[in-house]
Amino acid sequence: MNLAQKLIHAHLAGGDPAPGEEIALRVDQTLTQDATGTMVMLELEALGIDRVRTESVQYVDHNLLQADERNMADHLFLRSACRRFGVWYSKPGNGVSHPTHMQRFGVPGKLLAGSDSHTCAAGSLGMLAIGVGGLDVAMAMAGEPLYLVMPEIWGVRLTGELPPWVSAKDVILEMLRRHGVAGGVHRIIEYHGPGLACLSAMDRHVIANMGAELGATTSVLPADDRVREFLEAEDRADDFTRLVADDGAGYDVTDEIDLSALVPLIARPGSPGDVVPVQEVAGADVHQAVIGSSANPGLRDFAVVAAILEGRQSHPQVSLDVNPSSRQILADLTAMGATTALIQSGARLHQTGCLGCIGMGQAPAIGHNSLRTMPRNFPGRSGTADDRVWLCSPETAAAAALTGRITDPRTLDMDYPTLSLPSRSAVNRAMLEPPTDEPAELEKAPSIGSMPDLDPMPADLAATVAITVGDDISTDEILQAGASALPFRSNIEKLAEFTFRRVDAGYVERAEHPHAIVAGRNYGQGSSREHAVLAPRFLGLRLVLARSYARIHWQNLVNFGVLPLEYGDDSDIPAAGDRLEVSGVPDALRDGHDVEVRNATRGSTIRCRHRLSARQVGLILAGGRIPAFRAAA
Repeated sequence: MNLAQKLIHAHLAGGDPAPGEEIALRVDQTLTQDATGTMVMLELEALGIDRVRTESVQYVDHNLLQADERNMADHLFLRSACRRFGVWYSKPGNGVSHPTHMQRFGVPGKLLAGSDSHTCAAGSLGMLAIGVGGLDVAMAMAGEPLYLVMPEIWGVRLTGELPPWVSAKDVILEMLRRHGVAGGVHRIIEYHGPGLACLSAMDRHVIANMGAELGATTSVLPADDRVREFLEAEDRADDFTRLVADDGAGYDVTDEIDLSALVPLIARPGSPGDVVPVQEVAGADVHQAVIGSSANPGLRDFAVVAAILEGRQSHPQVSLDVNPSSRQILADLTAMGATTALIQSGARLHQTGCLGCIGMGQAPAIGHNSLRTMPRNFPGRSGTADDRVWLCSPETAAAAALTGRITDPRTLDMDYPTLSLPSRSAVNRAMLEPPTDEPAELEKAPSIGSMPDLDPMPADLAATVAITVGDDISTDEILQAGASALPFRSNIEKLAEFTFRRVDAGYVERAEHPHAIVAGRNYGQGSSREHAVLAPRFLGLRLVLARSYARIHWQNLVNFGVLPLEYGDDSDIPAAGDRLEVSGVPDALRDGHDVEVRNATRGSTIRCRHRLSARQVGLILAGGRIPAFRAAA
C-alpha cells in the first residue's frame, strides 16, 4: 500500500475505501483556532456534550488585534470552554496553530481533524490531517467518526535537489502552476521519492500546507529520518514511528517534479493558482513585503530572510513586516541573532500569529504591490478591497524588500546564505494549558451569541435566486474575514450583515426565506470557515446550484441543511430573481442522484445532480447535522 492507504485503513470505521465512496474514519486529535473555535464550542454546547473524547487543542492565533472588547471576550469564552469540555488551550501569542501543533502535538500515524483548511500541513509528519468545517470537528470531539468521500491518491515523485535561491514554497507553487486551484479536488497528494531527502520536516510543512490551495483533501509525506530529526529537536523522540509507503506502491494519479529544475516562482494577484516565474514579472514596484504565516512558518524561513538582509537596509518605499509563526521560533531566531538583523534592516516585528494572512492588520495600500509568503491572495482577503497581493518564497520577498521591486533573488549581488540552525529547539510548553477536571461554566460576554435554530427542509422547496456568481468564488468573498468582520464570528446574526458584501452589497436585502444561490465551478474554495454557510443560512439560504464545489464548503452546506446541487454545462442557468422549485424533495433525493429543478420564472426545467450519501440526505431533510443528532439522541 501507499502511505495514504495505510493511514486510511488504520482509521477506517466504516465504508468501502474506493474513490467516490463515503467512508467513516476514527479521529485521534482535533485542532481548532479562534476564528472557528468559538462556533465549535457553541456547537458542543448545542449538542449537549460534557467532555470531549479526542485529544483536542484550541489555539488563539487569528484574532489578536483587540481594537475593542470583542476579541478578548472570545478569548475568555474559549478558555472557559476548554476547561468545561476538557481541551488544551494555547494562549494568545503562543503561535499559529499549524506549526505549533506540529511542534508540540504532531505524531506520525495519527488522524487530525481541524476546523481550518490548512490543517493538512500536519501531513508533513506522516499524519492523516484533514481540514473540515467546525461542526465536523465538534462531532469528532463528541466521539463521532469523520465522514469523508474517499479520494483518489495522487502520487507526486520528487527527484533532484533544490538549487540555491529556490525553496519549498517554490515546490508547491510549481504544483499550482501546473494544476491550478482545483487540481487536487477529491484527491490526497502523497509526495515520495529521493528528492524528499533534501527537505526538512518544516520544509515539508510548507508543501503540505498549501495543498489546501490545490483543493486537495490533504497531503501526506513519509515519517522518515527527517521527521525523526525534527521530533528529536522538539524533545519528543519517543513520538516517532517510521511510516513510509511500501516498495512498489501504486497511485491512482501520478506526477513528478525534478527539484533541481525549479526556478523562483510567484503567484500573481487574485489567485494562488496564477503562478509564473519571478523573472517574468521582475521590475514591478513593491511597497510591502510580509514574512510569516502557516505557509512559511519554519525557523529557516525567517532566518534566511535575516541572512539576506543582514548589514543592509530595506528599500525606503517598502514596509517590511515580519510575523513570527510561534513564540518558540521567535526565541530560536533571537538566540541566533537573526531577530536583531531583521530589526536593524528596517523590519517591523509583529506578534506571533496569523495577522495579515487573514486580513487582521497589515492591510496594503490600494493598488500597490504586496509580496507575501502566505498561502492565499483571494481578492480583498488582505483587508484592502483593491489589493495587489503576490505569493512567493521568503527569498523572493527578501529580494523585493531590498530592491523595492519584484526581483528574481538569483540576480542579487550576493551568494546564497549558508544557515547554521540550532539542533535543539527552544521548547516552549508554558503557554499551553492542559485539560482540567475542575468544573467550569462558559464565560459568555454579551457579544457572544448562540447557534441559530435550523429548520427542516420543506417537502416542496420554492426559493428565489438572491445572487449569481462565477467560478472560483472563495469563502472570503462569500463572507469576508479581516478586522471588521471576524470580531463578530460568535454572533451569526451580526456576522450575516457582511455576507457577499465585497461581491454584491445588495444580497443581504434581497435574501428571502428561503432563497437560492447560483454559482460556477469550484464554489466555496479557500477557508474552512463554516460561517460562510451559517450566515447565508441564517438569512434563509436553502439551495445552491453550482457546476462544482470545493470539498469543505460542500460538506458545510450539507451539515447545515442547505441542498447543494450541480448543473451541467448545457443548462439554462438561472438569473437573480428567478423562482426555483423542487417538488417532493425527500423522494427526489432518495430516488437517485438526478433532481429536477423547475425555473418557474422562465417556465423551464434544469436537470441537476446531487452527490449525497443516504446519511447526508437525512441531514439535509432534518435541517442539518445538529437537529439530526438531537433527534437521534
